[in-house]
Amino acid sequence: MNETVLAIGGLGTPELLVIALVIFLLFGATRLPQLAKSLGQSKRAFKEGFDEGEKESQKDVKEK
Repeated sequence: MNETVLAIGGLGTPELLVIALVIFLLFGATRLPQLAKSLGQSKRAFKEGFDEGEKESQKDVKEK
């Protein structure tokens, strides 16, 4: 019962494999690359927006 637990909400390897299998069955092999690309673009856009917000916040603090 000494299973390594990943940092993703306490999910272990078997749980992640089941989740990956379900995603594969839902979207199929042809749509997975499109899905991964869309997720990557969304993550990049969110990070850019977050960084821009931090820069604005720091700029406001320096002006005061």
